[in-house]
Amino acid sequence: MSTEQANSSPTHKLPIHPKALTPEIQPPTMSKPSLNLLASTTCPDTSPRKSPDPRNRDTPFFKSAQWTADGTTLLTLTSSPSILTYVLPSTLLTPPSPPLTPTSTLPLPEPTSTFAPCPYFSLSHTQTQYLLTASTDHPIHLSPIFPPSASPSSPPLASFFLIKPETEAYLPITSLLWPSPGTHFITGTTNLLALFDISRPDSLTPTPLLTIPTIPSTRHLSKGNGIGMRGTVSALGLQPTNGEETEGGGILAAGTWTRWVGLYDVYRSGSVIANFSVKPGADNEAKIKGKGVVQTVWSPCGRYLVVNERGSEGLLVYDVRGTHQLLGWLGGRDGTTNQRLSLDVFPGQNDQGFEVWAGTKNGTVVMYEGVGMAEGEVRPTWEWGVNNGESAVGATAMHSSGSVLATCSGSWKVADDDSSDESSSDDSDTDSEDDSPKKPAFVVEETSLKVWSIDASNGASEQEFEPLEGEVEEKE
Repeated sequence: MSTEQANSSPTHKLPIHPKALTPEIQPPTMSKPSLNLLASTTCPDTSPRKSPDPRNRDTPFFKSAQWTADGTTLLTLTSSPSILTYVLPSTLLTPPSPPLTPTSTLPLPEPTSTFAPCPYFSLSHTQTQYLLTASTDHPIHLSPIFPPSASPSSPPLASFFLIKPETEAYLPITSLLWPSPGTHFITGTTNLLALFDISRPDSLTPTPLLTIPTIPSTRHLSKGNGIGMRGTVSALGLQPTNGEETEGGGILAAGTWTRWVGLYDVYRSGSVIANFSVKPGADNEAKIKGKGVVQTVWSPCGRYLVVNERGSEGLLVYDVRGTHQLLGWLGGRDGTTNQRLSLDVFPGQNDQGFEVWAGTKNGTVVMYEGVGMAEGEVRPTWEWGVNNGESAVGATAMHSSGSVLATCSGSWKVADDDSSDESSSDDSDTDSEDDSPKKPAFVVEETSLKVWSIDASNGASEQEFEPLEGEVEEKE
């Protein structure tokens, strides 16, 4: 890929849908592949510091990372808050690898924990290089990933509003999903799901295309009286359709901070299918605890649902084809922190379940094979260290080829003269002050974005990194 393509400014038009492309790189065939570090970088400080004391919470770190649809670019969310874009070179798998440098920076007005890139992003099509962001007390913005160099702080292309009618205040967007084919996107907030049409921003319609309350009424004292699921919708996951021509995908799985999961048919009936609490399975059966759902991830086959909770010692696996009972759990994953630690899934070999890749608070990544093939507890197949235990691994993102993995790490810790206890919380509102000895200072000991090759010794290092770009064949 050329530098000219990466720095080109997108035209300000609503996104179009190009033809789908097929990858050239095939998944590796080794059950226990070796991992080699290809490239890494630290989080740049893009905002002015509020205090000269290095032990302060203004030091930024990487919170999450995800690949674009074509697999050529990494989008990272930092605590600055901002979104940094890294366009990876086509020779990434050929040593020596060049250093990672951000191609563009999108500053955010307020902190956020969610963003969604265009589901048909292509580095060779500037009209697809957009993403949705949702910040506190602001509308949802559709912004270019590569802003024009002449005006990097240009206004967003479009805005979408989710407002509480009684107070006319912006509802906090706590989860955001922009699925293929990209005509609509879904948001989650307190006791509510909303479906938006991407082609009809605020100037055409002030309200969402569809709203689905998760409880019957928010005005009654009982708040649903046991019907539905009450709470802030903190996670959204859409069931894959395995190539079927279905608008927007299958069942939507929504998770809440109150430890509930709801299944919704958004695109057909616009109503709830079922909802259930994960607390009995996590606390009583698996005994891995939890403090609220941060991620609902479907298996590649669409049969199983992996529920990721913060403050948990494992991951829950549900079989949604029957009575939505707990199938098993993935133990040995230390996520006992309030920080969001995301996971990723990948198809297994020879139809033997699927793989789960997840980071821990101790600076490691654990990998599970054959998930969905056995009941009860499943232990990690293997694990490796991303850092020396200095910070939590906030995200693991598997490339669609299966031969490249991206990880990002970083967390706040309490810098105290008498104690070195860890306090990695991405939702804490405590601010440190130099002139207040009663309040602890926050320090970031380690933050990094790393790209790993899987089974590089099996010839992967000699391949050219061309996930969905370059000379590839188009589907008819």
